[in-house]
Amino acid sequence: MMTFPRRDPGCLAETIVAWLKERVSLAGAQGGIVGLSGGLDSAVVAVLLQRAFGSENMLAVFLPCRSLEGDRRDSQLLVDAFGLPYREIDLTSACDALLSTIEPPALSKLSAANIKPRLRMTTLYALAQTRGFLVCGTSNRPELYMGYSTKYGDGGCDLQPLGDLLKSEVRSLAVHLKIPDPIIVKPPSAGLWEGQTDEREIGLSYDEIDGYLATGTASAAVREKLHRMNAATEHKRTMPPICVIDAQNGASCSNNKTFGG
Repeated sequence: MMTFPRRDPGCLAETIVAWLKERVSLAGAQGGIVGLSGGLDSAVVAVLLQRAFGSENMLAVFLPCRSLEGDRRDSQLLVDAFGLPYREIDLTSACDALLSTIEPPALSKLSAANIKPRLRMTTLYALAQTRGFLVCGTSNRPELYMGYSTKYGDGGCDLQPLGDLLKSEVRSLAVHLKIPDPIIVKPPSAGLWEGQTDEREIGLSYDEIDGYLATGTASAAVREKLHRMNAATEHKRTMPPICVIDAQNGASCSNNKTFGG
């Protein structure tokens, strides 16, 4: 494992909890909601939400959709350990119905898999709006840099509490928060299909990615791959561009007519 500075997890926890309170208050909201995947990042966000808003104004939601039984087990393990407010909503039938409506022709493997996080986003926003909550994402700094998320899926949220944290910092924060060990040590996975893991799909280890983001140094191959992924996914980190019709882009569409009146 590479050696580089990592911030104090106790300070990170306090800072994120204070930030969550501030952002929710500024939005005139009541609390926060997060989708549980059974993995590390969503577990950390759920516990931080409970610290920020108590059990009255937060909700953790497990949204299985052809999901692995191990993910349900680990989500329940977290809920039981912290007494989290919790709902489980099975989206398998909704996903199957949508797929059968779209197909044929058959969708690509990735586009079909990405329906799952987009259905989860829709469900989380429906629950959040009903309660006056904000939807909290679970992306960490490496994931945001690489664009490793589904646009308008797990990337669709109101707040990103972990967005400035290296993956190794999320893990140390989980230890500080006393997240159950099976969740901390399991291989990171988006759960898109059986056997899928983040590092296998990306082709890099989180240690390599953390090291580059923390120090700016890495092998030429790692740097080139990360730069390429960052450039290709810039659209995921910005609002959709607007085609502005004005003289600056060479367009003059005025017909000297006025509207109304």
